[in-house]
Amino acid sequence: MKRKVFFLSDSTGMTAENLGRSLLAQFPDIQFESVTKPFVDTPEKAQRIANEINQEAQTSAQRPIVIDTILNTEASDLLRSAECFYIDIFSTFLSPLENELGVRSSHTVGHPAIFKEDSRAVDQNYMQRIDAVHFALANDDGMHLHRYNDADIILVGVSRTGKTPSSVYLGMQYGIKAANYPLIPDDLELNKIPAALSDHTKKLFGLTIRPGRLAEIRNERKPNSQYAALRTCVDEVRQAEALYRQYRIPYIDTTQLSVEEIAARMLQRAGIERRVASL
Repeated sequence: MKRKVFFLSDSTGMTAENLGRSLLAQFPDIQFESVTKPFVDTPEKAQRIANEINQEAQTSAQRPIVIDTILNTEASDLLRSAECFYIDIFSTFLSPLENELGVRSSHTVGHPAIFKEDSRAVDQNYMQRIDAVHFALANDDGMHLHRYNDADIILVGVSRTGKTPSSVYLGMQYGIKAANYPLIPDDLELNKIPAALSDHTKKLFGLTIRPGRLAEIRNERKPNSQYAALRTCVDEVRQAEALYRQYRIPYIDTTQLSVEEIAARMLQRAGIERRVASL
């Protein structure tokens, strides 16, 4: 089965897409094909998309699913009348909140004023994110070992386990200064933590991955190489995980995790709090 899903919003679409994907992930046996339409903030735009939805319904065997966070009632009414299964996220939650609080919601696009920070705090958040991202890039793949004292966390793992994107994401989303260090075959053969990391064992966090998936990823980079051979991947993953257990380094399997899930699980396991307000 394959179902077409439209994520619609009168803003960026991130809320509709993130919540919608979380809901759809509960149905792993169904294949979804999604499209995100941001800034649907006028009835005219809504009508064009409603026509697109109707066209999709006519050409496919299943009616499309529409998940939206559109506050403009005229626009949402037009979309609701299209040939689709319609989920209005805001009305689902706003109506019960209005009843509980005894007031009407503002129906304002974007973050309400009570959550806005003053410009000085926003600037500080921005600079801290940028500093953390620069730190991640400057300390990628074992560069600038002398700066590890400044790191909040140091990711370790064999090549292509997701260390770099995880480090950058931690910086951008959480303001966390994350370095990363590759465990190369020479390190693994010695069966001990590399000397460069010996003074920072409490900051280490390991990433691992299923060998079969690792071989697929490496073959995309270096096809038919010893580096990408399944036997190599099996040996490196086995040795890395043994090292984690030996030194009591917390670690997670990244095989089926998004970078968002990897980051959240790492911080929860490591007991590290975000350094900046969420985006």
